[in-house]
Amino acid sequence: MHVDMLLLTIPPLAIYLLCGAVVGVESIGIPLPGEIVLVGAALLAARPGSHIDPVAVAAAATTGAIIGDSIGYTVGRRYGTGLLERLGRRFPRHLGPAHLTVAQRVFDRYGVWAVLFGRFVAILRILAGPLAGTMRMRYPAFLVANATGAVLWAGGTVTAIYWLGIVAETWLKRFSWIGLVVAVVGGLLISRYVRHRVERAAAREGTP
Repeated sequence: MHVDMLLLTIPPLAIYLLCGAVVGVESIGIPLPGEIVLVGAALLAARPGSHIDPVAVAAAATTGAIIGDSIGYTVGRRYGTGLLERLGRRFPRHLGPAHLTVAQRVFDRYGVWAVLFGRFVAILRILAGPLAGTMRMRYPAFLVANATGAVLWAGGTVTAIYWLGIVAETWLKRFSWIGLVVAVVGGLLISRYVRHRVERAAAREGTP
């Protein structure tokens, strides 16, 4: 079976649930490829004959982000920095001491703005909820920033990728599945680049 046809056999509800679940778990503080899953779902929605609703994809990701961040906030508020240190030991490549150092400095400096715009930055997207709880940020302010950032991130990403997919379909009718492959590879490269920048920033902070 052709790759396109295989992907289009996935029930839309499964796509929505997967998207919301992955983004939600990532927002709790577990490093998962939430953005890659969101991009992949938006590309599938742009395929001709697809029954996947891009608005539902964005809504699922937004809901997952808000709920996941709120759970992360609650857990961080209850267990504090010990939780972040345990996560760092469990996922050293994603949440090691260097990542935590930079994320904490960003929160110290920008407060709720780090929550709002952190949704667009891989490391902050993972740590925003637990860090906000650990630092005792007021929950109403956190919730507003969290919800606003989730809507902008999910809605903006889906809109951009959906229309890009429609445009690409004109040029890649026979090979449109390449868009999904490119998105996944691009997401991995971007994540690697962000981790590299975080480690360099942390190294600079540690230099006397």
